[in-house]
Amino acid sequence: MRHDHLPPSSTTAAAIPSLYIILTTTFFTLLLILTLTTAPRSPSFHTHQNDQNDQNTTTALSPPPPPSLAYLISGSINNSGPMISLFLSIYHPRNQYLLQLDRSANQTERDALEITVQSLLGASKNVRVIGMEDYVFSSGPSALSSTLQGASVLLRLSDHWDWFINLSASDYPLVTQDDLLHILSYLPRDVNFVNHTSYIGWRESWKLKGIIVDSALFLADDSETFYATQKRHLPDAFRPFTGSSVAILILKFIEFCIMGFNNLPRTLLMYLSNTALSTSVYFPTVLCNSRQFKGTLINHSLHYASPNLLNSSNFDELIKTGAAFASPFALDDPVLDRIDQELLQRNPGKPVPGGWCLGESSEDQCGVCGETDVLKPSPGAKRLEKLLVEVLSSEATQSHQCVDK
Repeated sequence: MRHDHLPPSSTTAAAIPSLYIILTTTFFTLLLILTLTTAPRSPSFHTHQNDQNDQNTTTALSPPPPPSLAYLISGSINNSGPMISLFLSIYHPRNQYLLQLDRSANQTERDALEITVQSLLGASKNVRVIGMEDYVFSSGPSALSSTLQGASVLLRLSDHWDWFINLSASDYPLVTQDDLLHILSYLPRDVNFVNHTSYIGWRESWKLKGIIVDSALFLADDSETFYATQKRHLPDAFRPFTGSSVAILILKFIEFCIMGFNNLPRTLLMYLSNTALSTSVYFPTVLCNSRQFKGTLINHSLHYASPNLLNSSNFDELIKTGAAFASPFALDDPVLDRIDQELLQRNPGKPVPGGWCLGESSEDQCGVCGETDVLKPSPGAKRLEKLLVEVLSSEATQSHQCVDK
């Protein structure tokens, strides 16, 4: 059973070969550095010589500064408990967090979520719970609208972050934040991790030709979405792409999505504004049809998406993927406790311990916050590194970047 529930009464695009040469070179360097990472990582450290008369010191290679991430965690009715568990499993003081429940959750649940989250971390300034949110239907454009709205709020709260990650209550991490920040710190800050393909298949008739009426966009009550009997023609001025719903997107691209689409064809703008596209189609399509960002894609979202609900029988499989996140998990499934204990070393009701945690109690290691740029990678960093090296060295990955099929 899960432990983190609410209290009962609480409320320029670069050329494709150049991008992969740079990234592959970066990762071969990372291979060497990670083999030396056996102690907590700090911004810099020195080895003093025995000869006190020698004023020079030998300085080890200083790791690059860690990035900062902006997380959007979305949920619906009765999702407060899983959202709290997810939040604690990905918390790090360097990051920004926005939690939002759609309108199907009542105000009591929303208030309880905010009170619980803030009490867990002493009213941390990098965490916000959004106010009254609209209804959101996962199969309609309201889900995309909610994601872009959340990204916009995160930008208003702070623009001092590097990557945006959107997660839902059914997602969960397989590595610690120290692992993820450690690996990302060795990558260029201008790459987007988006699983994408131009092979649409069955999605063509349903998502790309279908005309959906999403009442969540214009009604205040809980009405259902429905599809019109008519179908629209596929566009011929650009190529639609599809991928996974979870993406790791750079700040500049998020600003591009929210502030304007100056480099996109007018026909694409019209299509995006009149078609029921989810985030799994929207982001790959905009990226692959933008000259500015087309060369920034890595064809992997660092996320393992299963067609079925994940449970304890999938635990070994999840480890082998090397992914940073996985979904969908059944709410309160025991496999989440096992991930907490064996992969994240997280105690119930507490965040995952990292290099920033200076508490002396084993039960509350993060009760005292230290330097946020000190990282302590776990074996999860090795698994994630291996995955990225495989992705970046794969000829298939390079040849499938925004390629029409």
